[in-house]
Amino acid sequence: MDSIMTWITVFAFFFALLLIYWRPKGLNEAIPAAIGAVIVIFCGTVTMENLLDISSKVSGAALTIISTLIMALVLESVGVFHWVAAHISERAKGSGIRLFCYTNLLCFLMTIFFNNDGSILITTPILLLIVNQFKLKKYQKLPYLISGALIATASSAPIGVSNIVNLIALKIINMDLYMHTAMMFVPSMIGLLFLFGMLLAVFYKDIPKVLPSVTISVLYDRFAHPLKTTSVWKSNKINARQIKWILVFVFLVRISIFIASYLGIPEVAVAIAGSVILLGWRWYYAKTKPYDVLLKAPWHILVFATGMYVVIYGLNNIGFSDYLIHQLSPYIGNDVFPSIFIMGSTVSILSNVFNNHPALMIGTMALTMINADPIILKSAYLASIIGSDIGSLLLPIGTLATLLWMHILKKHHEKISWSAYMKITFVVIPPTVVFTLFVLYYWMLLFFI
Repeated sequence: MDSIMTWITVFAFFFALLLIYWRPKGLNEAIPAAIGAVIVIFCGTVTMENLLDISSKVSGAALTIISTLIMALVLESVGVFHWVAAHISERAKGSGIRLFCYTNLLCFLMTIFFNNDGSILITTPILLLIVNQFKLKKYQKLPYLISGALIATASSAPIGVSNIVNLIALKIINMDLYMHTAMMFVPSMIGLLFLFGMLLAVFYKDIPKVLPSVTISVLYDRFAHPLKTTSVWKSNKINARQIKWILVFVFLVRISIFIASYLGIPEVAVAIAGSVILLGWRWYYAKTKPYDVLLKAPWHILVFATGMYVVIYGLNNIGFSDYLIHQLSPYIGNDVFPSIFIMGSTVSILSNVFNNHPALMIGTMALTMINADPIILKSAYLASIIGSDIGSLLLPIGTLATLLWMHILKKHHEKISWSAYMKITFVVIPPTVVFTLFVLYYWMLLFFI
């Protein structure tokens, strides 16, 4: 009976992954995750007690991410991102290199202020607008589109709140958000700068050095609304001063999430409060009720995260984590250096085989079962975040954000092949992962050991 349960659980895992990668007829990733979860529950691998534990860990993380995406939808609907796209193009002042720097900065900030999936969802159409407005050739578009996707996804490493799987993993490892940021922010930021430098070096010959002039009004007129919300900006266009105050508010909400973590207040409460205030402001200012944004909000994230975690919990219950511990325990738990590099490499490989969501969950669960010094376990966990957020970018299937990016490109008739993508990632991602792990090791030695 146990062997049948094991095989059914393994089948549910690979069945869910296959449908998530394949996405027949645009199938939402929440559906295969939910089907896999139902299979695992009915075969008895996951108990009711397990489900209560899963709910406590997933619900807050998912609602935090949904709330930040609602804030992004509000900003899009009142023209903030139209303004950003137009002014990025203007501030480039005809320099393709300067435009490359600004677009990557935009992708970084979007992930930091919101999250990696939201960043991809919003910035990809903005980047397409910009490169098409400048009438760049296909090979000239690649630097902006590929680097934007890599930076947007990798930028979820510095702060745990920028990625739902990071938030869930924090709950599993029982680590506070502010402590994660204190240990991780500087090493991962240095790693991101290294990645940006690698991308600039690889793409330098293809980046146009001189761009044709373009006006803000033309960009506004030709902007295609990436999130397909009911846009009110043309009839109630907000001015630059209002946009700046909105961005300050979003920044304060982001800071408040970390303060709440430090004070022991649920981060989700701050995120929900921020989204409600922004929705209320838009209702008052633009006379637009919040239904359009609430209907467009990605509520399926809650179903997807819960479903995937149920399936992973099932794998854990049939002994996969025990197997992983057996393989890793000779190298992890005795010293910081091997713990960081073995865990970072393992999660990088698992992420590119299974996707970073299950990879990080499995790796984090395994770490909780290793009896070792807390600081060594935290170092290994942070290394697994690097593997999950940066190492996973080697293949397009490594993250849902990259799969979403490819889907958006295809929808806009700007398809980028796997070979074109991997031609870049196989050059920039491995050295970035190794470099960032080294920085993390020395950062831990200097300040935490």
